[in-house]
Amino acid sequence: MKYAEIIIDHKASKLDRPFTYCIQPLQEDDIQTGIRVVVPFGKVNKPTLGVVIKTSNTTDLAGDIKYIIQTLDTKPILSIKMIQLARWIREEYLCTFFEALSVVLPPGDFREINNIIVLSDKEIDEKLLDDDENRIVDILKEEKQISYVELKNAYKWKSLNKSLFKLENKGIVYINIDIKKRVSVKHENILWKSKEISIEDGLKIIGNSAKKQRLIWETKWDKYIKTEKEILREFNTSSAVLKELILKELIHVDKQIINEEAIEDTIPNYKKLKLNKEQELVYNKIINSDYSSYLLHGVTGSGKTEVYLQLVEEYLKRGKDSIILVPEISLTPQTIDRFVGRFGNRVAILHSRLTKAQRFSQWRRIKTGEYSIVIGARSAIFAPFNNLGLIIIDEEHENTYKSNNNPKYDTIEVARKRVELENAKLILGTATPSIETYYNSYKKEHRYLELKERATKMQLPTIEVIDMRIELLNGNKSIFSTSLKHKMDIALSNAEQIILFLNRRGYAGFVTCRAYGYVVKCENCDISMTVHKSSNRLRCHYCGATKKIPKICPSCGSKYIRTFGIGTEKIEEEVRKAYPKANIERMDSDTVKKRNDYDIVLNKMKERKIDILIGTQMITKGLDFPNVTLVGIIAADTTLNLPDFRSPEKSFQLITQVSGRSGRGDKAGSVVLQTYNPEHYSITSAKENSYRDFYDIEINLRKEFIYPPFVNIISILFYGKNKNVVKDNIIKANEIISNKIEKLGLNNIVINNPLPAPLERINNEYRWQMLIKYDETSSKELKEILKQLLILDEAKIKNQGVKISITVNPDSVL
Repeated sequence: MKYAEIIIDHKASKLDRPFTYCIQPLQEDDIQTGIRVVVPFGKVNKPTLGVVIKTSNTTDLAGDIKYIIQTLDTKPILSIKMIQLARWIREEYLCTFFEALSVVLPPGDFREINNIIVLSDKEIDEKLLDDDENRIVDILKEEKQISYVELKNAYKWKSLNKSLFKLENKGIVYINIDIKKRVSVKHENILWKSKEISIEDGLKIIGNSAKKQRLIWETKWDKYIKTEKEILREFNTSSAVLKELILKELIHVDKQIINEEAIEDTIPNYKKLKLNKEQELVYNKIINSDYSSYLLHGVTGSGKTEVYLQLVEEYLKRGKDSIILVPEISLTPQTIDRFVGRFGNRVAILHSRLTKAQRFSQWRRIKTGEYSIVIGARSAIFAPFNNLGLIIIDEEHENTYKSNNNPKYDTIEVARKRVELENAKLILGTATPSIETYYNSYKKEHRYLELKERATKMQLPTIEVIDMRIELLNGNKSIFSTSLKHKMDIALSNAEQIILFLNRRGYAGFVTCRAYGYVVKCENCDISMTVHKSSNRLRCHYCGATKKIPKICPSCGSKYIRTFGIGTEKIEEEVRKAYPKANIERMDSDTVKKRNDYDIVLNKMKERKIDILIGTQMITKGLDFPNVTLVGIIAADTTLNLPDFRSPEKSFQLITQVSGRSGRGDKAGSVVLQTYNPEHYSITSAKENSYRDFYDIEINLRKEFIYPPFVNIISILFYGKNKNVVKDNIIKANEIISNKIEKLGLNNIVINNPLPAPLERINNEYRWQMLIKYDETSSKELKEILKQLLILDEAKIKNQGVKISITVNPDSVL
């Protein structure tokens, strides 16, 4: 008798373990690790979906063991290595087995996956087939294609899978993986101008009062046919205006199917560049070394991407697959252009902004070996390659590589585990390494490699630090320092491009009463609401609630109520006043909401149709525009003042990264950094482009106050609607965990007393937090304690309505 260990499709933590089932004799050839099965579950033996994670010839269980009802797959949808990875994620990040499996399973609902058997066009000699093979062929001649489950249920073969594999190897059938519920085809409106009506006659038909209609009609379009979305965006108009032009028969309309391909087929070739001496040295060390992990520390513009491209090319020659990760989707378009331009249709794309159909299509084609290269954001680390050789994580310091949803994994640690399982290599690339990664390179966990010079031989941009306190004393109350304004004038007069950076969206930071200091806060969260002038509303950036901007103080009735602080929307308004003829765009999460919005803005920058680009941190990294010669950092203090031990590090990284957008072409670049704290070591180190100066100060502070990389941290957050219940629960948990740690003699674990979280209430849920510091020697014991007490709730700590979030080494403790 054979047995299978199966993870049941159920999210209850009490069921977080494998269940053992018997394999029926007829199923022995069909049951493999990684396939989906249906099993009887519970007292009523409800047919339930599960995934086989192990098979064996023996079991320690006594008594009656239930049998598997049926298999759903011809081949495993998960490899043994991916199941091993899921096991590790479960233990490392304190999540359930099913949560860990969810990130390695195919995207979407894995219940909806279908195996489709399709008859090929190959000529068939029935004499060369056995009886079972001929029966399958006869069925397919009538049906053309049939699902595996339908075939299995209709006809009882002893070894259906074996017969299917034989037919597949002979080229008579092929097996497709598909989803049952196909996404409906989407359409969009396309428009074009009438050729029968002249510009002059059209203007007469429109009349003098309809200015938007006149503008659209008399402007020469850059292409004959445009989508409705393109016109609405380009002319900042509404559908009603277009309807009027259509009714007047000046514009014609039709529908077209929206292209669901993940990668555009119009990307030009990206020619191979000759590596300079520094790049070549780094390349050879990676190719010829036995190390499995590398830190590639290269200044902005040093040509790290070309090194990546040539490493991937070498691994392709070796028959190996590659994964390239970027931190945000805003970086993906340029990275895609370069990799697709170099490697063509061997590249797949995986990220959260793809449609369901696109995500599943890409996953399937990776799984079947159609692609050899994957580019994507965090989730692409789980691309189902069968022959992985190389993982590259660009901008490795970015916090987007840490998941905020269960399982709350760190992509870099997952990548390290995956290269261990796959015998592959890992490259961590950045201009500003995280403190932990740089420290680990000293411990020889990564081999340290450096690119000190820009690939173009241009110098790094000069950074001028402006003390805004002195500007104010000199009578300048403007958002822009005198120096920044002067340099903007020069750049625009030379037809050069400018980037202005402020890491705060909206119009103003908050609204306050000048009489008694009242600040308008969100009713659901303990946070001030941000002014958004475009909608004339206050908005909470945590729960999304909005309200009207008050004209008098809601607390005391005073009319002295004003907005304070600035956001990107305010910057845009001031820039438009100062430079009315300039082409200005804003790039933040208020303006970039849809899949193609990033691409449109980036293409405009590339084509030099934008003079000044204003944005938040989405413009700080990875973007390469040779004509940008000036970067203005409006307020460098926004992240510096946050109550988080990583704030200085994040400030240094942001300043360095956004500064690196300047001077990447043939012209020298400059940066104007405005601050009220010019003496801070994050700012002085960034001014000198000296990562090492910053690191030396920061690592000593981390050591003194016992923070990573000298310890690990687990953040435990209790939250719920009732403040007192949340507080009582976390205090009880703290006492039980502390007693357990003390009984086991784990003296190198420090557990802090629970306190209200820095943001105590979000979306009407109260939040209390405790931090636990520990080292690797006690990691296993501590995580087992937390699993028993907080996940399995063996001590009955949790009250109804209280939820718990556990994060290992959080990016932020706010």
